[in-house]
Amino acid sequence: MSVFLGEAMMADGNRVPGEMMAIAIPVPGGPDALVPQRRAVPVPGDDEVLIRVAAAGVNRPDVLQRQGKYPPPPGASDIPGLEVSGTIAAAGRGAELLVGQRVCALLAGGGYAEYAVAPAGQCLPVPDGYDMVEAAALPETLFTVWTNLFERAYAVGGDTVLVHGGTSGIGTMAIRLCNLFDVRVIVTCGSDEKCAQAKAWGADEAINYKTQDYAAEVKRITGGQGVQAVLDMVGGDYLPRNLECLAEDGRHVSIAVLGGAKASIFIPAIMQRRLTITGSTLRARSVGFKSLVADELVRTVWSFVEDGKLRPAMDQRFALADASKAHARMDAGEHFGKIVLVV
Repeated sequence: MSVFLGEAMMADGNRVPGEMMAIAIPVPGGPDALVPQRRAVPVPGDDEVLIRVAAAGVNRPDVLQRQGKYPPPPGASDIPGLEVSGTIAAAGRGAELLVGQRVCALLAGGGYAEYAVAPAGQCLPVPDGYDMVEAAALPETLFTVWTNLFERAYAVGGDTVLVHGGTSGIGTMAIRLCNLFDVRVIVTCGSDEKCAQAKAWGADEAINYKTQDYAAEVKRITGGQGVQAVLDMVGGDYLPRNLECLAEDGRHVSIAVLGGAKASIFIPAIMQRRLTITGSTLRARSVGFKSLVADELVRTVWSFVEDGKLRPAMDQRFALADASKAHARMDAGEHFGKIVLVV
């Protein structure tokens, strides 16, 4: 059973409108493919909430969806946007007690809009005084880094890890989490300026992959031992080089293939050094899985958010209607941290 929104009342006394402004992709293409449209406000089902969006994070999967390379999973909204912050305006059966709460949420789509539906289990409470725009920049990278670097790659205090894309949303979140959990982190970046930014943000070491052989640098930095884990979003010919960076019993986790979907590797070296190669995607995982991750984040990480010790690296803010400008900035590759749309 779901709520009917045409006459629904929000916690602040305002009614939920029947329509909203959203950003659609009528035809895949460049940033200009993002077009503001009037859409019906979505209706939450059982165990779902309707969020009046304050801000929405911009992520690389949104760019791929805009380009026609990453369609939403079955049942998900065709509106881009994988994370939002806002206030719960209405709820389906089983989630009614959440109405009025300030939350940030992980979505399978639909975030670039004035209202978005999220499973209640994928919502995290935004502490009083925490910037709602910053809160919108937390879920996607936090869920991704936690599940891949700390769960799949088993990074623990005392380890050294290599993270590519050190100034991206993923990279900057990885740096901050490694700082909080006593993990030494080496990152790669595309310029000396970005390397300096990454080190100022908390990276222990930063390698300019355009001017340095990052595999050789990792060996030098670690005294020839290598790292315990690699978090990679590049793929392609990075994979065999990443394996060179691993210590014995090291773990490699792939989360994207921006540099290519195929690689050639020497299998005996994997066997002899007992390496683990794994990977994952998050968007298509079940609500049950993502809800379990949210519960774990509340237990292990959220106290740092409440204390103000875990904040995302923020790049630029754009109005929702200017989503095309936000994507143009991401396409240019000049950003440091998260780009966010403000509603």
